[in-house]
Amino acid sequence: MTDASARPEDLTGKLLIAMPDMGDPRFHGSVVFLCVHSEEGAMGLIVNKPMPDVSLGDLLDQLEIARGPATPDLSVGFGGPVELRRGFVLHSAEYHGDRDERLAVDDRFAMTATLDVLEDIARGTGPERALLALGYAGWGPGQLEGEIRDNGWLTAEATPEIVFAPRMEGKWAAALASLGVSPLTLSSEAGHA
Repeated sequence: MTDASARPEDLTGKLLIAMPDMGDPRFHGSVVFLCVHSEEGAMGLIVNKPMPDVSLGDLLDQLEIARGPATPDLSVGFGGPVELRRGFVLHSAEYHGDRDERLAVDDRFAMTATLDVLEDIARGTGPERALLALGYAGWGPGQLEGEIRDNGWLTAEATPEIVFAPRMEGKWAAALASLGVSPLTLSSEAGHA
């Protein structure tokens, strides 16, 4: 029999905020939205790192998806170092698409990794709010919990205002502010209560 208190907290739908001394440079200054967190591991998307020189228009052209007059001007983010050629759309939960092949994270967020969401975005019939990402961040069983224990990440509530903010650059500071933490006072040597 396992002790229920020994099970890790489910962080699905939360934000991970990289601490200043993050050991992996790919995650330096990152804010990650966790789409899935379980005993089998975790999967999330970095929501604050733009992919240089990649736009929604570039992706639509490459995938031969026609743009319509209502196609929004969305940037494409670096979702993480795993499967960089694979695209993901983190979006508001009201969108279901024709095939409803989305992962419902909670009542505010969902993720879709099929072409139909891009086709709907191009037509202007996609989700109300969306963030496009190439690649994702992944952790094996217990790996993320270890990184949190080792002071690599802070956790915070995810809000649509932070996740879908049009400017990616201010999301790290905004996520810290949601915890009442100023980036200027943040130490990489924080203690554990």
